[in-house]
Amino acid sequence: MLSVVAGISVAIWIYLIFARGDFWRASVRDGSPPPTPGRWPSIAVVIPARDEADFIAASLVSLLRQDYAGRFTVIVVDDDSSDGTAMAARNAAQGEQAESRVRVIMSHGLPSGWTGKLWALNQGIEAAQMQQIQPDYFLLTDADIVHAADTLTWLASKALAGEFALTSLLAKLRCESLAERMHVPAFVFFFQMLFPFAWVGRADASTAAAAGGCMLIRADALRACGGIESVRNALIDDCALAKVLKTRGPIWLGLTDRVRSLRACEKLADVKRMVSRSAYAQLRNSPLLLALTIAGLAVTFVIPPLLALFGTGAERYLGFAAWAAMTAAFQPTLRFYGVSPLWGVALPAIALLYAYYTLDSAYRHARKQGGRWKGRVYADASIPR
Repeated sequence: MLSVVAGISVAIWIYLIFARGDFWRASVRDGSPPPTPGRWPSIAVVIPARDEADFIAASLVSLLRQDYAGRFTVIVVDDDSSDGTAMAARNAAQGEQAESRVRVIMSHGLPSGWTGKLWALNQGIEAAQMQQIQPDYFLLTDADIVHAADTLTWLASKALAGEFALTSLLAKLRCESLAERMHVPAFVFFFQMLFPFAWVGRADASTAAAAGGCMLIRADALRACGGIESVRNALIDDCALAKVLKTRGPIWLGLTDRVRSLRACEKLADVKRMVSRSAYAQLRNSPLLLALTIAGLAVTFVIPPLLALFGTGAERYLGFAAWAAMTAAFQPTLRFYGVSPLWGVALPAIALLYAYYTLDSAYRHARKQGGRWKGRVYADASIPR
């Protein structure tokens, strides 16, 4: 029986390495700028911000210092903050002498059936559409994200060259504390495993995903799919939006060094809170999918090292083979984040932690505490299909 389980583990890793879009290579990245377009499109940057006074200034300044040759404006939507986020944004714009380019608006409450971030985005997009010059694209970004000076230029060039309805960059997450080094590369590895970026960019593949920290969206494609309202109650809003936008044109998602997150997760509790917020929603709040996921994590990540250390005969060698395969597959992501390759050996233990966070997410959902974030609970948020 153990030999059969060990054989299944090895078969899974053979499939993951050779038949799942080469996700583990972490090779779908922004790279050098695409060809310069003949005309630079107008872009409206929309930043939803709830209690982001610590980050909004740095994020806004990085956008105001873009080298973009086209027209762009920035709209900050204060989502019922209580920490002076709006004032911090205004002060940052004033410090850059860019008050004419930045507009700070206040969110008008939270209607039933909407999540807070999506309602804020919707208001920002509506404000952008009321401008004298209509934007060709919207850049949806977060208040804790900073952008290299050529980010808008690269995104616009890529979007036009590929005629993408959505062009998204997965912001490089902070990876400094022990908790971050333990979790962040694994999170990116698992995300690519679930949504191979090469498949996201294929028009003939149903795989759709995006990273909410940096999404450049073609305005006409967003209108055609019903706008932000089409996903108004989605807890995993970026992937939900990617799915509807892919029905309107090709999409693209890649890794980047240009866009970085400032948010820190200094403690294990910080990571647990972030993951537990939406992990069960990713499983459609389904007990069956939860059970299958936990079983899958066990067979794929946890059982191989147990067999390698405590098994005998064939199952021991198969366990070592699967453990070696996952360790090797993890290396490109570890290099991308500049952390020790020895974390590859610890991937089974890290996967076990993520399994625990997923179970905790299901427990919170059962207690009507699912999706808790910054004082709000989205127990009835919609789930991906």
